[in-house]
Amino acid sequence: MIGRLLTRLIDAQGGWTKPLGDAVHGVLHPLFQRFPALRDLLNGRWLGHPLHPASTDIPIGILLLVTVFDVLGQPEAARVSLVVGLLAMSASALSGFADFADTDGRARVRGTLHATVMVVALFGYLVSLVLRLGAASSPAAAWLAGLAFLVVVFGAYVGGDVVYVLGNMVSRHAFRGAGTKWIALEPAELEADGSIPVGRPIRAKLGINGLVLVNDGTRILALHDTCAHAGGPLPDGRLVDGQIECPWHASRFEMATGHVRRGPSVYDQPAYEVRAREGGGWEARRTPAAG
Repeated sequence: MIGRLLTRLIDAQGGWTKPLGDAVHGVLHPLFQRFPALRDLLNGRWLGHPLHPASTDIPIGILLLVTVFDVLGQPEAARVSLVVGLLAMSASALSGFADFADTDGRARVRGTLHATVMVVALFGYLVSLVLRLGAASSPAAAWLAGLAFLVVVFGAYVGGDVVYVLGNMVSRHAFRGAGTKWIALEPAELEADGSIPVGRPIRAKLGINGLVLVNDGTRILALHDTCAHAGGPLPDGRLVDGQIECPWHASRFEMATGHVRRGPSVYDQPAYEVRAREGGGWEARRTPAAG
């Protein structure tokens, strides 16, 4: 199958993509950490959806038009489309870099290949543009743009693998059930009187689910313990102004609602209601209004 051949080809690039990706990540991660508002903008927290996958459709569609106009013998339309496509491609790359700054493991390796392939395509399109500036119609520029589009398609294929095969930027709770039945809750720690310790994250078990609990002194707040962004353990995080901060990538979620307040996560966290059981102990259920 073509898919298996492409996978072998992609995996064979690990010898150079891993060290390159680690080096680039070492620059981008601390850079975006210093500017969380910019990171949230480029990640798409305001949109509730990763921005990069949505933004890539724009330059791909415009760059396809470049080849279509070249075939139809419309050099001026092709040239304008190329300029707009290059601008859109550059803008989309910014959101890609923001995602890459918090990407680990195989997703980082393949993300490096994806970015490198797109840079090669970008260079090809730039050369094509230069050739077009010197002539009303340039067959070489048209052929180069066509080849660059094939490179873009391959780059998009690799980028799709990062999402659909490796699950990067996919909600870790996408397939979690939304049942709202009250179930016995098993906190990992309790005070001598059976109460939940105040003011710090506590692990708990709710059936097959793990939760992070916080007793704020007036009520027991609970979220699923796996960060929606990349699966980080929220019970190991810290509390900041009523929010739990993931120890892996510093996403923050409101303990009271599960709403994401700082990226790189763009998804809310499943929230749970907790109450004392008759006869002692605790029970909890998924908050009905949670997404």
